[in-house]
Amino acid sequence: MAKRKAQLDSKLLGKLSDEQLLDTRICDLPLSIAGTPLEARVGQLNAELVARGLDFKPHCWLSEEWFSPDGVPGIAIPFYLAHPRLIRLERKQLLEVEGGTKAGCMKILRHEAGHAIDTAYRLRSRASYRSVFGRWTATYPTYYQPIPSSRDYVLHLEMWYAQAHPLEDFAETFAVWLKPGSRWRSRYRDWPALSKLHQVDDLMKSVRGKKPKVTSRSQPESLSRIRKTLRTHYRQKREHYGIEVPSIYDNDLRKLFSSDPVHRRNMTAAAYLTRIRSELCRSVAKWTGEYTYTIDQVVQEMIERCRDMNLRLGSSPEEAKFDAMILVAVRTTNFHQEGRRRIAV
Repeated sequence: MAKRKAQLDSKLLGKLSDEQLLDTRICDLPLSIAGTPLEARVGQLNAELVARGLDFKPHCWLSEEWFSPDGVPGIAIPFYLAHPRLIRLERKQLLEVEGGTKAGCMKILRHEAGHAIDTAYRLRSRASYRSVFGRWTATYPTYYQPIPSSRDYVLHLEMWYAQAHPLEDFAETFAVWLKPGSRWRSRYRDWPALSKLHQVDDLMKSVRGKKPKVTSRSQPESLSRIRKTLRTHYRQKREHYGIEVPSIYDNDLRKLFSSDPVHRRNMTAAAYLTRIRSELCRSVAKWTGEYTYTIDQVVQEMIERCRDMNLRLGSSPEEAKFDAMILVAVRTTNFHQEGRRRIAV
């Protein structure tokens, strides 16, 4: 396997079949942040921190997934984002690519930077931090059950992630605070979450221009240490997130769209829902009085399932739009009537 690693380069990686890739160990992937879009995105994150007067730049490395480890003021970035061939495999295996777009990647980088700066300046040890965000020592859950209507938390990453744990609450709040042009004071006016944003603002003022207290450059779980194959990696991910379990949307989506070969030249259902996504959210919000953010999560899941089932338009676009609005409204309402969902962390 060592010989294969020496022979495997970036160009060859792009030519491997899915089966060949799945049999490749993660440690044998010839990957680097340098020379990829990730390099520019990390640079943008650092520029945003500098613009806020913060003398802190988290070091970044490639690993199995997104995380910022306890005790290390840095950010691990998932390996698949370092090569377009691996991005395609990720989408095929898990139905989505977390951080696959520039906007999506920057959102996660800002979130992870929140964890990193928390570690760098030992912010969680401050009484003011604990009084606003809660006990960071609270048991970290395997699953959490969000309350979509809550205004006690900011809305940043999908699935109301700030509600997962006090540490995630801080990181999400920091990400909203850091984003250029976020206008958080007006966006969260009259929300209890505004007090958390002010707390982050105060904390950042207290460390502005100061050197970090924790400066470790360790890279836990870097690629060279991960000897499992991609096949094992994806099997474990699917088991954790329950991707093999049929979606609650599948039967309704099959009625709304078509998998019949006669419609193979029609627009894909995923592309169509993406095109009308904003209109769907606005219309259903008016009908149901629900938050647009909650509705958008429902639409996103529908898009992902349509892509996975290779569904296409089987009726006129206008007819499909009307039926899609009804389905989104029903599913959004059922979210509350059937009880809060358990979301894997």
